[in-house]
Amino acid sequence: FGGLALFLFGMDQLTHALKKAAGGRMKALLARLTTNRFKATFAGTLVTAVVQSSSVTTVLVVGFISAGLMTLTQSVGVIMGANIGTTITAQIIAFNVTQYALILVALGFAVQSLIKRKQARYYGLGLMGLGMIFFGMELMTEATTPLRTYQPFVDLMRQMDNPALGLLVSAAFTAVVQSSSATTGVIIVLASQGF
Repeated sequence: FGGLALFLFGMDQLTHALKKAAGGRMKALLARLTTNRFKATFAGTLVTAVVQSSSVTTVLVVGFISAGLMTLTQSVGVIMGANIGTTITAQIIAFNVTQYALILVALGFAVQSLIKRKQARYYGLGLMGLGMIFFGMELMTEATTPLRTYQPFVDLMRQMDNPALGLLVSAAFTAVVQSSSATTGVIIVLASQGF
């Protein structure tokens, strides 16, 4: 749970820092890149990969529609792209870069503390958040290792062969933690432990 908390806190810090560092430019980019469906899908993927939150992208889209800056057709492409962009987080996690987690935290802290430019400080905070995500993953991996031999947990994981139960559990977990990336991260940890 501590690893999950660190993972979620890191995700929050990364999202906050990137929104602050690139928020205005992201809005301008999104408005320019939604002139056709393919560009809209690409824009949704790009924005979500950068801000690490499909919810933020969706909120931006709703704002653009309300302001008359985007049509419904354009918004569908952006939302589809946002769903694709969410998978980029999972892919980064799957690359198993956890060994560099504390280096990223230290480097991000140094940038955030030593550089006076506001923009650079946000990037340092984002880098620190990314390191916390990876460190939280490492902690979750270490914590779940003993569960390999704990029979009640093994039996519970075997019940996940039922797709409906797996869907229900993952939907409930995502609703609780408010992050599909966190759910995917936990699933990757469990898969790496053989569950």
